[in-house]
Amino acid sequence: MKKIILTIATAALFSVSVFAADGGKKTTETSANISYAVQQEFNADFAGAQNVVWTVTKNCQKADFTIDGVMKTAFYDFDGDFLGTTQAIGYNAIPAKSQKLIADGYKGYIAGNVIVYLANESVKSDIDPTSYFVDLKSSTHEILVRVTETGGIEFFKQVK
Repeated sequence: MKKIILTIATAALFSVSVFAADGGKKTTETSANISYAVQQEFNADFAGAQNVVWTVTKNCQKADFTIDGVMKTAFYDFDGDFLGTTQAIGYNAIPAKSQKLIADGYKGYIAGNVIVYLANESVKSDIDPTSYFVDLKSSTHEILVRVTETGGIEFFKQVK
């Protein structure tokens, strides 16, 4: 009888700990490839995150999620270090100086999506703590420019 009670207690404890570690969050099939350390770090950094979807790329492990009604993406390297977050913002959120530089330097382009990247400087100190990426479209091209922390504009990538 004692063995049965211990077996049930152990099974119940194991079930509760698995459910608690999951946090009730959604994950994709690739979540099995996400390191335990990264999942624990994420849960500590973003308590209350909902609709979490994990993806592993060749460069990092990332989680798309919603917190306080805002959709964000968190990035972690393969050592489990938090790299930073991104989220979509409005064009008017970038500095006015940068908006003027874009208008002057990219005539004929219309600003589309804007993403802000908030970097974790403690992992990589030579990166701007805040960068904005602005999608610019013309009738024939689509490019991505980076707005630096000082408000400067840098070509980042040709999209189309």
